[in-house]
Amino acid sequence: MKDMIGKVEKYILQSIEERNKLLFSLIDPDDYKDIDDAVKTAVACDEGGADAILIGGSIAVQGEDLDSIAKEIKNNISVPLILFPGNISTITKHADAIYFMSLLNSRNPYWIQQAQTLGAPVIRKYGIEPLPVGYIVVEPGGTVGWVGDVNTVPRNKPKIAAALALSAQYAGSRIIITDAGSNPDRHIPIDMVATVSHTINVPYIVAGGIRSIDDVKSIAKAGADILQIGTAFENSNPDTVRKKVIEFKKVMSDVKK
Repeated sequence: MKDMIGKVEKYILQSIEERNKLLFSLIDPDDYKDIDDAVKTAVACDEGGADAILIGGSIAVQGEDLDSIAKEIKNNISVPLILFPGNISTITKHADAIYFMSLLNSRNPYWIQQAQTLGAPVIRKYGIEPLPVGYIVVEPGGTVGWVGDVNTVPRNKPKIAAALALSAQYAGSRIIITDAGSNPDRHIPIDMVATVSHTINVPYIVAGGIRSIDDVKSIAKAGADILQIGTAFENSNPDTVRKKVIEFKKVMSDVKK
């Protein structure tokens, strides 16, 4: 089993052990006016102390455009570059690893297993490290909820999210994500974060709607191992992004194990 775990996954596990809470910065190229702005934001996040840079969540950027931005980001950061794929067309050989995700609460089997089947040979060919991820979308769901035909988890039903997370862990997922979707007006409810965290014993990522110091503090305290943040860093100059990452990391480091 240990031989199945790759370099990036080992880095994630070791970093959680050493630092308790991690920050992953998500760059969705669709949300930037050009490649240069996206790269500058990624570099600023790295300089501020982000533990990994993610690229994806996009429905438009793929092919040569994705290759170009991924290559440019990878050449200018010191932490792993991980793909957050929107579909099989959003895979690039210039990433270190990829969320090999099953969208657990999709109504469409394509997003649960078929996309993974089609993408697996490409991932192997490119030598990208797959990270086995169980992906759960919570209300409101955003773009991923619509594209993925998701039966979103109601915000007042934390036990449903926890049951989905536990079933994914039992089926072999070594990382769990609960996501409120792209640009939501609210992050995952704190009681849901706590319930999921107390139910599973694999790394737990909370994504969507995390914007403020208070958001970061409350979600970290509730039990998230990794906070995945994107919108909070968009449309800001690099100095502002760098300072914000430093502030978020400081708050996270103060949360006790």
